[in-house]
Amino acid sequence: MKFNRVVVIVMDSVGAGNAPDAAAFGDTGANTLGHIDSHVPGGLAAPNLRRLGLGQVAQIHAVETEVVGSYGLMQEISAGKDTTSGHWEFMGNPVETPFPVFPNAFPQDVLQSFTEKTGCSYIGNEVASGTEIIERLGQEHFRTKAPIVYTSADSVFQIAAHTDVIPLKKLYRICDITRHEVCVGDYEVGRVIARPFVGTPGAFVRTGDRRDYSRMPKRKMVFEYLTEKGLCVVGVGKIGDIYAHIGLTESYHTANNTEDMAELTKQLLAHRHQSGLLMANFVDFDSQYGHRRNVPGYAQCIETFDTALGTFLSLMQEDELLIITADHGNDPTWHGTDHTRERVPLLLYSPGLREAVDLGVRQTYADLGQTIMDNFRAGRLAEGTSFLSELR
Repeated sequence: MKFNRVVVIVMDSVGAGNAPDAAAFGDTGANTLGHIDSHVPGGLAAPNLRRLGLGQVAQIHAVETEVVGSYGLMQEISAGKDTTSGHWEFMGNPVETPFPVFPNAFPQDVLQSFTEKTGCSYIGNEVASGTEIIERLGQEHFRTKAPIVYTSADSVFQIAAHTDVIPLKKLYRICDITRHEVCVGDYEVGRVIARPFVGTPGAFVRTGDRRDYSRMPKRKMVFEYLTEKGLCVVGVGKIGDIYAHIGLTESYHTANNTEDMAELTKQLLAHRHQSGLLMANFVDFDSQYGHRRNVPGYAQCIETFDTALGTFLSLMQEDELLIITADHGNDPTWHGTDHTRERVPLLLYSPGLREAVDLGVRQTYADLGQTIMDNFRAGRLAEGTSFLSELR
């Protein structure tokens, strides 16, 4: 074992452009980091990410800085460009068959099953933005007491409800039934998502109590191999939901990037006596700015994350390895509101590493998972090539 602990940060949707199969997804030319950077005079102020090699792998303004991390790019082989596909591929389970999507909203047999299984009627059934649909249908929701059902370009069945109309516990129960009894067979979406909100008409706000109910993976992934060896596997943010809580020894739900970094730091310090994996998803890049096509907000989000990252790096010990990556792109300058098919950055840092190494372009996200497996001598995945031996 080279490192006692591995820490993985997923900057949700922070892609680096140039996916070789982007044309198949209608995303030729999409470049999340490059296009955001081009809208910032002088380029993104992200000195810590640049120190880890971001400027070597992303098409951003050149800034002279000493690179102390190893760096590369990863490209996805999964059939989708969604959160679940990317995260599952990280851990050795590429998605070979695309999750079903519903560009014209859900068919009536799905909705009939929804009403029968949950005992709820519904309003909506649209392809919509979550913030827009709750504002538009919020008053009808209060009048009918029915949850708002909608989807997006992703493979998701989203259920929104005001907490004064449908309490959180009941909303979660509705989503759990939808996951296991409604969205099955040909309709087995990647995720069923609970979208609670609060406030008054004209000022509805989604809360941090979102829950993602992921479909179950078909094969064993890294988490299970590690826990079978008695190692600690801790998830922060929506990691537990994405992996259906399989193989995690601990999971901590958070609402935003600020809470993500606070909890990640807490767990970094709390588990120093244990070997294993600590993994966090930072969701705000995607949910707050990518899908909403908010370029200035996305740029500020990256810069704010970078500032917090500086403090986190100072806490790392020589026997700990940090890996920063992304699960897909979401270019805020692109058409529509969907994710974009891009390569993703691969940035590594440890005080115990003495040399910056160019890790090149990795042919699958599963290289990350196999590297973790290699570090803990946990065996071989079906996909992925370790880059552990390349680190110096």
